[in-house]
Amino acid sequence: MSSYRSPRFDELVQKITEYVYSDRKFSDEAYATARFCLLDSVGCALLASTFAACRRLLGPIVPGAELTGRGARVIGTGFELDPVQAAFNTGSMIRWLDFNDTWLAAEWGHPSDNLGALIAVADFVGRAKPWKFSKSWTLFDLLHAMIQAHEIQGVLALTNSFNQVGLDHVLLVRIASTAVSGRLLGCTRPQTANALSNAFIDGGALRVYRHAPNTGSRKSWAAGDAAARGVWHALMALRGEMGYRSALSVPTWGFETVTNRGRKLTLGQPFGSYVMENVLFKIAFPAEFHAQTAVEAAFALAPQIQNRWSEIARIVIETHESAKRIIDKEGPLRNPADRDHCMQYMVAIGLLKGALTASDYESAAAADPRIDWLRQRMHVVENPVFSKDYLDPQKRAVANAVQVFFQDGTQTERVQVDFPLGHRRRRLEGNPLLLEKFRHNVAAVFSGEIAAKITHWAKDEAALLALTVNEFVSGLVKAR
Repeated sequence: MSSYRSPRFDELVQKITEYVYSDRKFSDEAYATARFCLLDSVGCALLASTFAACRRLLGPIVPGAELTGRGARVIGTGFELDPVQAAFNTGSMIRWLDFNDTWLAAEWGHPSDNLGALIAVADFVGRAKPWKFSKSWTLFDLLHAMIQAHEIQGVLALTNSFNQVGLDHVLLVRIASTAVSGRLLGCTRPQTANALSNAFIDGGALRVYRHAPNTGSRKSWAAGDAAARGVWHALMALRGEMGYRSALSVPTWGFETVTNRGRKLTLGQPFGSYVMENVLFKIAFPAEFHAQTAVEAAFALAPQIQNRWSEIARIVIETHESAKRIIDKEGPLRNPADRDHCMQYMVAIGLLKGALTASDYESAAAADPRIDWLRQRMHVVENPVFSKDYLDPQKRAVANAVQVFFQDGTQTERVQVDFPLGHRRRRLEGNPLLLEKFRHNVAAVFSGEIAAKITHWAKDEAALLALTVNEFVSGLVKAR
């Protein structure tokens, strides 16, 4: 493996740069999981494009400012944009419904958020002629880039808790997207290091838009914004913009002192393919991942309360510390972004319907008076064992338990689910359902021969990997 050790940059910037430009190959499991992740992320984006609130953000930031015939294309649409705005579009679509993959550690996040940048850049360099760097990246190249972006974001999340200093996890999307986009755009190693130092200098977005009383739609496009910013930094470096050797570590002014409140950034383990191999998928329903197993438990209990919901005295939800801290919400819920980050709301829908879809977060569904009636009877308590298993790297559990107690003194069974359907321990069970989710999401946008061609990729791995990124994106765009 080649080495990059410039004395100019902080060690972390050097390690990220070295990893991105190394010639290492990853495990078969990592590439296989990346393929599922690619299809799932594309499906999430397509489904999101059917929601009006998402569609209003798509296209050029200034109407008419498109790059016809030479821009990066936005899947599910007919837009051709500069790669920065294309990354925002695709990244926002992937994240909009809170239905793409998840990574849980000291910091949380969604590593496939980086795919908005990777698709935009890979499509752009294969189409933009003349361009100082031109290459037809293949689907295998894209999977390799995904593994790298997942790893950078996820390994940094293992030991660095930005949420504890009030920062949003999308800053890690910006870092990972900057690094991998730099390589895909043809940056030299020093240029990518320059870009990374500038990406850290940006600091971090506040988590204010994820929490009451300010929960709002920015949480659905924040990742697209971070991915776009990563592409922007890589493009600036390609134009010769300088870097800053101690952007992280310099006293008084550096990232660690100012943005991270004096906490040094650490790497809990070397970069490899651990994150992609262990990534969590949201398969059966869109819900903030800390609540996934609670909703599964609610589904199991739904038949027992269908005719008795008005007789319920209380509902006990046992959970882990992270879930209690971020999605234990009481009081009014003002919009879909508020509702899909409320443990009680998601469990209430699960109990009432035995199902949960993206439309259940919309105002029409939320008007059902039974939802708040049930929420008022819920008690969310931390189970210390669940919290311990959540942080255990050998388990990576996301456990929840739900039990319903009735006014006459009877009760349901206590249903505990330790590992969600999208967990690595349930891959054999989950992967076929993940592909069915993909087919369903494709059908929301495409039909007939086009839909058949796209869904064929889910069945024929060889056909998918034979494509270039340009060919792949061509199959996913719509006529204007």
